[in-house]
Amino acid sequence: MTVLLSTRGLSKHFSGLHAVENVDFDLPAGQIRALIGPNGAGKTTFVGMLCGRITPSAGAVIFDGQDISHLPAHRRIRLGMAYTFQITSVFPGLSVAENVALAARPHLRGEAEVAAAVQDALDRVGLGGRTGQVAGDLSYGHQRLLEIAMGIAQAPRLLILDEPTQGLSDGEIAAFKALIRDLSATTTILLIEHNMSVVMETADMVTVMNFGAILAEGRPEEIRADPAVQAAYLGTDADAGT
Repeated sequence: MTVLLSTRGLSKHFSGLHAVENVDFDLPAGQIRALIGPNGAGKTTFVGMLCGRITPSAGAVIFDGQDISHLPAHRRIRLGMAYTFQITSVFPGLSVAENVALAARPHLRGEAEVAAAVQDALDRVGLGGRTGQVAGDLSYGHQRLLEIAMGIAQAPRLLILDEPTQGLSDGEIAAFKALIRDLSATTTILLIEHNMSVVMETADMVTVMNFGAILAEGRPEEIRADPAVQAAYLGTDADAGT
C-alpha cells in the first residue's frame, strides 16, 4: 500500500511546552484515518504542521515521497492537500457559490469548469440550493459544510477535516458520514473528530494522541477495546459524542 503522507520525528515546542513530541505517522493513499484524543493532546498542532500553518521544531513532513516540511501552506495546497479548520474561515461577505469558486479556480481551467465544480461540491454537502446566499448569513453548521465544499472543489489528493461535524444537526451528521464514504473513493481523508459515532462508522483506521504523542493506532473496534485509550479518552465525554 502506497503511503501518501508521513511524518518522522515531528515535534513542536512552545516556550518549553512539548505540544507534539517525536511523532512518526503514516497515512496510506485511499484510507480514511481518524485522529482522536482529549483536548490538549496535540492534535491541532500536529495538523497545523501537516498543513504548513505551524513550523516544526524538529522532524519532517513527507507528502507523496517529497519532504514538504518547509513549504508554505499555499504550496502544499498546489501539491494536492486541502484542509478545513476547527474555526470556520469562509469569506462572510461573499456568496456561498463565490466562496467555493475561489477555492476551485486555481485548480481548473475556464469559468464553465469552475461553475460545474462549484455546483457539484455544494450539491454533495447539501447546500446546492443556497448558492446565492451570503456566506456570513449561514448558520455555523452550514458554514462548516461550506468549508467542506471548498475543500472538495479543489479535487484534493488529501482532505484534512478538523472537527467537521461541530455544529451540525443529527441529520446533517448522517449525511456527512455518507459523504465521507463517497469521497474516499477518490480522496485520502484525515479526520480530526470528537464524535465517536462518526469515527467508528467512517474510519478505516484510528490514531489516538495524548500528551503530544501517539498513544495507539488500530481499527476502530481495536481502539474502542484498548484499555489505555479507554483510560485516556474513551469513557469520558467522547462516549457522548462531544
